[in-house]
Amino acid sequence: MARAWTRDKEQASSAGEQVPETPPNGVEIYTNDNPPPAPTLHYWRQRYSLFTRYDEGIWITQNGWFEVTPEKVAKKIADHVLDSPVETVLDAFCGIGGNTIQFALSTSCRRVIAVDRDQTAIDCARHNAKVYGVLDKIEFIVGDVFQLVEERDPRLVVDAVFMSPPWGGPSYRDFGVFDLETMEPYPGTHLVEQAQKISPNFALYLPRTSDLNQIAKIMPGPKVQAIHYCVRQRSKALTVYGGCLSKV
Repeated sequence: MARAWTRDKEQASSAGEQVPETPPNGVEIYTNDNPPPAPTLHYWRQRYSLFTRYDEGIWITQNGWFEVTPEKVAKKIADHVLDSPVETVLDAFCGIGGNTIQFALSTSCRRVIAVDRDQTAIDCARHNAKVYGVLDKIEFIVGDVFQLVEERDPRLVVDAVFMSPPWGGPSYRDFGVFDLETMEPYPGTHLVEQAQKISPNFALYLPRTSDLNQIAKIMPGPKVQAIHYCVRQRSKALTVYGGCLSKV
């Protein structure tokens, strides 16, 4: 299944691109003497569950505090995805790089393509990847992943795609059962349709209260695998796997 990866010789690699030396505007470095305001404070207190190497200079955007996948969960997802005929992965909404880094840390992974519309998030992700020593395995792209799909950008030729889309903020917790069609700005059916344009092998990282019956209806193929990943005996999120990533 692995595909050959070709690059223009004049195109700079991610390792060769400039990594910012100071945090971008809007990225605050919080400490015990300078803690963040609420509601960020709750997430900052869990900073080592987000990045075990936080004290080595990890950068997190204000949205990143709410959006990044806890490191142990990101590693479990990477292990699952790469325990298959997969060597190249697209992280379609990479944010500050939590999942991207764990994919790249896997010895089974040859290349990660990390896309996000937010330049500041990409700057943080590139910096964080350098902290973890995996910058040379990642290509970062600032842009709208769905526009790149429409343009048939050759950089998106990968073995599998991972999508951790925006959920509409922490307010998703107000729903007893989360309706995937209410996700903003991308409803569940749209995500599945777009993922299939990239690869038949894809994973969606969704709210833990997502409707399993709804997921079964929108996912293609006869086999779908849904896994709850827990931290401290509490589900953090639900990841749904399709194609060769479904192992049921």
